[in-house]
Amino acid sequence: MRGRAAALGLALAAGVLVPAPATAAGTATGTGTAYDGARERAPRTWLVGPGRALAAPSAAAAVAGDGDTVLIDAGTYSGDVATWTQDDLTLRGVGGRAHLRADGTDAQGKAIWVIAGDRTRVDRVEMSGAAVPDANGAGIRQEGTDLTVTRSWFHDNQEGILTGADPESDVVVRRSRFFRNGAGDGYSHNLYVGAVRSLTVTGSWLWGADVGHELKSRAARTTIVGNLIDDGDATASYSIDLPNGGRALVAGNVVVQGPRSENPTLVSYGAEGLTNASHRLWVVHNTFVDRRSSGTFVALAEGSVATLRNNLLVGPGDLTAGASASARANRRVGTESFVDASAGDFRLVASSPAVDRGVRVPRRWRPALEYVAPAGSVRRPVVGRPDLGAFELR
Repeated sequence: MRGRAAALGLALAAGVLVPAPATAAGTATGTGTAYDGARERAPRTWLVGPGRALAAPSAAAAVAGDGDTVLIDAGTYSGDVATWTQDDLTLRGVGGRAHLRADGTDAQGKAIWVIAGDRTRVDRVEMSGAAVPDANGAGIRQEGTDLTVTRSWFHDNQEGILTGADPESDVVVRRSRFFRNGAGDGYSHNLYVGAVRSLTVTGSWLWGADVGHELKSRAARTTIVGNLIDDGDATASYSIDLPNGGRALVAGNVVVQGPRSENPTLVSYGAEGLTNASHRLWVVHNTFVDRRSSGTFVALAEGSVATLRNNLLVGPGDLTAGASASARANRRVGTESFVDASAGDFRLVASSPAVDRGVRVPRRWRPALEYVAPAGSVRRPVVGRPDLGAFELR
């Protein structure tokens, strides 16, 4: 306690702590989560960067409190790792991304950042190089409840983000990039979410996993909408792995399996047993591209309740394998249906047989978003009868 107080006094003297406006009593900043009783202190903003009293994020981790915001100057922080125990914390890069480069260090033998607090928001950070002896070194190891990550990059780690099992936790990833993560053992992945309540991934680009999957989710509910998931020339396995089933929506994505993929399946559902309560999968308005000589677009464990609508298939392979599915308006097309398939532009051209060929899908299962390169999304328009695939012709 004495060390924390001394550090706080130093920060105050150096002018690095900026009091934030007080919020209404009983409300946690930025979350709307009710507290019992009034807050003991107003949220504060801590400024981090070279030349400041708090020169690195780990210094802020030692003094920040619940509900605070940590603003990290853009730049590279080599060998700086931290454990964050505060609740309702916002960690944000300013002036660009704050790059946390492991350079042989780790927090608790787990990650660059171990996040133990609840309801954490991470924005505009970059994390690379995490490696630990058990081959699970992550950019972020999420151990608290609820995590939101936006506009961030995770690359060249053993795991991009790795979460534990928390049935009360919701994980949200938006407008972020995951690339070249994986230890090469098949058990580590670009993004690996454990048995949480829900995972939502939108407007993001996942590519080039090393042997592992591009995205693996054990969540009870998984929503993957408006993303680009592309192996490139990597040796990735499944593009999307939902090993325990769960209520899942895979919609409006461009999913490209590369020629060197070590597994011929793009989307795998229930491969390790349908242990989640729901066994329902909707696969709607995706553009699936198989660059191998054979494969399966969607593999289903027995007991799955799968609905496939309005998907475009490019390249060889079977639509489904395993359990049967309700499938309508899924069509195989050639590369001439797209603006520039060789360059990865899978927007439709007017002459494509995918235009106006879709069937109606219940609103809750329609993709509301379209992917925008390199890591973003826009609202998918409604223009007459729906087009097949991940993009609506404008």
